Amino acid sequence: MALTTVRPEGLGFVNGRRNLIINGAMQISQRGTDIDDISGDTAYNMDRFRTRDYGGNGTYDYDQSGDIPDSTFNKSLKLTCKSAATDIGTFGYSLEQLIEGYNIAQLHLGRSTAKPITVSFWVKSSIAGTYSTGLRTTVGEFSFTAEFTLLANTWTYVTYTAPALTTALSSLNEDTNVGLHVDIIGLGAQTSKIAGTLDAWEAGNKVFSSNQTAWMSNAGATLNVTGVQLEAGSNESDFEHRSYGEELAACQRYYQKTFAYATVPAQNLDTYSGSIMGVARSVTSTSAWEPCGTWDLAVSMRATPSIVSFNPYVANAEWGNSSAVSSSNFRVLASTADRISCDNTGNTVNFGNNNPAIQLTAEAEL
Repeated sequence: MALTTVRPEGLGFVNGRRNLIINGAMQISQRGTDIDDISGDTAYNMDRFRTRDYGGNGTYDYDQSGDIPDSTFNKSLKLTCKSAATDIGTFGYSLEQLIEGYNIAQLHLGRSTAKPITVSFWVKSSIAGTYSTGLRTTVGEFSFTAEFTLLANTWTYVTYTAPALTTALSSLNEDTNVGLHVDIIGLGAQTSKIAGTLDAWEAGNKVFSSNQTAWMSNAGATLNVTGVQLEAGSNESDFEHRSYGEELAACQRYYQKTFAYATVPAQNLDTYSGSIMGVARSVTSTSAWEPCGTWDLAVSMRATPSIVSFNPYVANAEWGNSSAVSSSNFRVLASTADRISCDNTGNTVNFGNNNPAIQLTAEAEL
C-alpha cells in the first residue's frame, strides 16, 4: 500500500468514466446538508455514502463541508461523533459506499482475468492514529484490509491497490444488487470483523485492522473525506471530476424526491414546490375528491423504490392543501423504477378551491 501526503500531479485526465465511486467529490446531498444525531446501522447521509454502527450505541452528526484539501475540490463529507460509543469491540463503526454489481462487472472478480483495484481519497481527522480501509465482495466472501496513519487535523492523501482477486467466488452479484463494499474508513473496530491479514485478500467478512483507532469513542471528534475514487488497475490517477448534473443523475438512480433540491424532506413545509398535484379520480359531489397523481421519475431507478409521503401543509403524510384540509389513506397505487402512481383509498374530502398535493421521496439504495 502506498501512502503520501502530496497529491500526485501530471498523471493526466483519461477520457471515459474511470471512477466507480458515485459522488466521490461530495457534490450531491439530496437528504440535506446538515443531519444531526444519526443512529442505526446503514444510515445514508451524503448521497451514496452511509455510516455503519453494526448495532452499537454511538451516533453521528453529518455536514456537507467546505473544508477541502486543495482547490481541486469544492466540498467534503464531514462526520462528527455526536455521542461517544461505549461498545467498541462488540460493535464496529465505519463509513462506506456500496457499488452496484453492473458497475463492478468490468473488474472480473473471481476469474483469471480479474483486475487489480486501486482506491484513493483525501481524509482529515481530529483524532490522530491508525485507521483501516478496504474492500469486501458481495456478501463479504472475501475481504481486503489495509491501514494508514493520520496526524491530527491534517489532510492526508491515501491510496492502496488490492491485487487481482482470481479465486473463484460462490456469491458475486454483477447485476442490480451489491457488487462490492468499499470500506472507506474504519472508526472503531468490531472484534469479530478484524482482519487476520493486511494488504491481501482473505476469506471472510473483515473490515478493520487490530490497530484501528477508536475514533467513535471520542464525543466531538470530527472527520472529513473527499476525492474518493475506485478504478481498475495498479496505479491511481488524478481524481475524475464529473459535472454536477451527471453526478446528480447517477445519485438519483438510488434516491429521488419531489421536493426542490435544497429542501430537506419533512412534513408541513407550507410549500407546493415540486409536489404532485392531485386530480379528482371520482367525485361524490361537486367538491369531494379522491385525489390521485403520477410522478415520472427523473431517471430510471435501480429497482422499484420504497416511497415515503409528506403532506405539504399538515404533519400527517397525507394529501393536503393550503387550507389545511387533508385526506386519509394515502397509498401507492402502482410503481415501477420509472413511475409512481398514487392515490388515497375510499376517502372523499372537500378540498374546496385548493387542489390537494403530496410530496414524496423514493429510495432504491443497495
